[in-house]
Amino acid sequence: MTDYGRVYNFSAGPSMLPVPVLEKVRDDLLNYQGTGESVMEMSHRSSEFVQIYNDAVQNLRDLLNIPDNYKVLFLQGGGTLQFSMVPMNLMTENHKADYIVSGSWAKKAAKEAVKFGDAKVIASSEDTVFDHIPEFTADDIRPDADYVYVCWNNTIYGSHFNKYPDVGDKLLVADMSSSILSEEIDVSKFGLIYAGAQKNVAPAGVTIVIIREDLIGKAPEDTPVYLNYKTHADKDSMYNTPPCFALYVAGEVFKYIKSIGGVKAMHEIDVRKAGKLYDYLDSTDFYKTPVKKEDRSLMNVVFVTGDKDLDKKFVAEAKENGIININGHRSIGGMRASIYNAMPEEGVDHLIEFMKKFEQENR
Repeated sequence: MTDYGRVYNFSAGPSMLPVPVLEKVRDDLLNYQGTGESVMEMSHRSSEFVQIYNDAVQNLRDLLNIPDNYKVLFLQGGGTLQFSMVPMNLMTENHKADYIVSGSWAKKAAKEAVKFGDAKVIASSEDTVFDHIPEFTADDIRPDADYVYVCWNNTIYGSHFNKYPDVGDKLLVADMSSSILSEEIDVSKFGLIYAGAQKNVAPAGVTIVIIREDLIGKAPEDTPVYLNYKTHADKDSMYNTPPCFALYVAGEVFKYIKSIGGVKAMHEIDVRKAGKLYDYLDSTDFYKTPVKKEDRSLMNVVFVTGDKDLDKKFVAEAKENGIININGHRSIGGMRASIYNAMPEEGVDHLIEFMKKFEQENR
């Protein structure tokens, strides 16, 4: 058990939030900074909330070194709505887009994009149960594709783009829902980045979109108003009532990450945490992790014993030991340790000690 009697929550999302942020939110909950009201009750048009919003935007810009010619939007609908918004807004010149399918979410995104144009899967690792990032080069991309789409980190299968893909001069779009703020990225290599916040940033309900400004305004005239990026860019994400509380918590998480040294410092911690867990997994034949080493995720560590009944026993006994939501995605089973930014290093240490004990007792 951690402070406050909290367990170690290895959920893939919604996931743990940093305790200092939760403490700050708790202290502000009834009366935000002397306003006499909670952020949950606050008008999104008030000067206080506008300041919360402006600070969140600026702190995210600082953390990711977002260039001036990119717009930061806070939207709703999760990553799933972006499966539609991306092609509706960007697959508008040649009505073609190329998709790299490295996991379930990229597969779903590609399936949705077909509704809006010629979306083609040009590389996939589905035939090996998504155990690696599929290889492709700029030559594989259609010359008239409007963009190339990737899912940067594959939450279910535990793989990650550990190098920038070669897309030539094509527009690169990335779903970074489960890895944003865990590593330094060169935003300028992407036309659009989006991320549902419930894994590394905030409670469920807010979605971050980082979009190059020249890409705004490409949606057809008959695009539903809420699904046009221009609608939100023109109104600073306040065309309608935004997800105020989730946005506020996101802002507090941004402040927290800055306070510990920024994304670079956060990444060093994440590398150390994941390194410990992978080192143990590589040292034993009792557990197996299917992902190729060069494509392993820092955020989602997937493993199995090879015996489904033993996997179920592991999950049940882990819960008795203060380790919850360690079960793998319902589509593949096994175990999955999601060790996002907010997972403390001692949580990973606790998991490894339990894994060793379980191995000794069940060999």
